[in-house]
Amino acid sequence: MKNRILQAGSLSPSFDAALAEAFEVCALWKQDDPAGWLAQHGHAVEGVATSAQIGASTGLVGALPSLKVISSRGIGFDKIDIDLARRRGIQVSGTPGVLTDCVADLAFGLLIDAARRISASDRFVRAGKWKTGKYPLTANVGGKRLGIAGLGEIGRAVAKRAAGFAMEVRYTNRKPVDGVPYGFEPLLEDLARWADFLVMAVPGGASTHHLVSSAVLDALGPGGFLVNISRGTVVDQEALVRALVDGAIAGAGLDVFADEPNVPEALLRLDNVVLTPHVGSGTVETRKAMEDLVLANLEAFFRTGKVLTPAF
Repeated sequence: MKNRILQAGSLSPSFDAALAEAFEVCALWKQDDPAGWLAQHGHAVEGVATSAQIGASTGLVGALPSLKVISSRGIGFDKIDIDLARRRGIQVSGTPGVLTDCVADLAFGLLIDAARRISASDRFVRAGKWKTGKYPLTANVGGKRLGIAGLGEIGRAVAKRAAGFAMEVRYTNRKPVDGVPYGFEPLLEDLARWADFLVMAVPGGASTHHLVSSAVLDALGPGGFLVNISRGTVVDQEALVRALVDGAIAGAGLDVFADEPNVPEALLRLDNVVLTPHVGSGTVETRKAMEDLVLANLEAFFRTGKVLTPAF
């Protein structure tokens, strides 16, 4: 008899098919009355397959009294009630490692694009403006100072890429990281004041809410660039818009936003910011590896009682 899994949202056709082959699956998003389905059938659900964007809310977890495991595609857990899961002995897993290089690649792509204004100059050419004028000068990347907030797997991968551009790297973290050659700055504001580029690679959640404040942006200064590939909540988005409009910072590269998929109209109008639709892990190869790990975590739990990549 197959274990019953609640799938909170579709990930990909191939994953959906593989999950349905391995387990008895309820596709919650297909239910006309999800709350009614949960009230009637939620007691039999033993596992949840979800993603970092969809999560598993307090209400959802509360409606599943037999829940034993949550397997999520992604590395962010701010939309999963981790405290409730811990209290109830529910194992939670993500997909660390397999997306590290992909996200770091995008972070560096955003950094280069923001500095050299590649996207903006592409629009300049397409609009026919090159025929009537020259494009303004932009900023160097090579040899500049890179500050990284959060020296986890992704932060270290960003720092590794910076070596190819002869950049000096410093970082801030909850505590210094052993065995790395980079300078440690205890305060984000001090790191921003030192850096030409500031990359945010910290987890989401209450502890990092609006970590990038107006004071941090002021410290980054009119020659500095912000890159955010973590969570939109990490940045005070209103303060960032003001800083970009007023020239308090030089530019930004953003893959995440406060209220996705809603992006402030003010950001859409600016040429000194590069916007991508939360696609840090969005390659065919990486998403396949992530989805394979979501399935492997569920299979491992029901086979051995333990997920492969626990969140805690």
